[in-house]
Amino acid sequence: MTRKSVILRITTPSSDRLAARSGRLAGWAACLACTAGLALLAGCVQETKPDELFQLKPESLRNRAMSIRTFDTSNELELLSASAAVLQDLGYQVEESVHEVGYFRAVKERSAREHGQDWQRVMFFFFSLGGAVIPVDLHQQLVANLVTKPLNPEGTKQQVRISFYRIVWKGDGQANRQYIPPGEQYMEMIHDPEIYQQFFAKLSKAVFLEAHDI
Repeated sequence: MTRKSVILRITTPSSDRLAARSGRLAGWAACLACTAGLALLAGCVQETKPDELFQLKPESLRNRAMSIRTFDTSNELELLSASAAVLQDLGYQVEESVHEVGYFRAVKERSAREHGQDWQRVMFFFFSLGGAVIPVDLHQQLVANLVTKPLNPEGTKQQVRISFYRIVWKGDGQANRQYIPPGEQYMEMIHDPEIYQQFFAKLSKAVFLEAHDI
């Protein structure tokens, strides 16, 4: 009996074909991961009803009530002038005003340095073994935006709305031996009730004195 030998040819894919195949597999893996992530995100997001989009949160209602007062006066210009005078007494300077629409903006400059931040900076530097220095607040600009508007067709009632916020500039710092230059800034609203109460108390007094020519 004669045995026939069979020669099997084994072909090795070229590097280009392997790279193409790996690229396709990586693409499919990325697509699957993206699809899974979107499905997970869709499952976590709660549906919001249309009418809920226009409902104010309790804190928003409190802030709104805190920043608005109504005055019995028909002279909107005098009300604006009295408001500006009150803010100037509190250390603000009017930088922008548009009397035609009952608006002005006042600012004052203050230091933002706080003892607690300096202490945190030292402790952070100590526990990071000198590898990091957190920036601290250096300077701040307090801003007051005020708007007046009539509430009735006769113009005998005027509404005053004011909002306070501050812009803070940070000092320098360091992270992983990389220097962080000074000048970074952030903005935050001020919701301290005492600030609003102080302003409106002074404004109410000024409007009363003006109405009675005192």
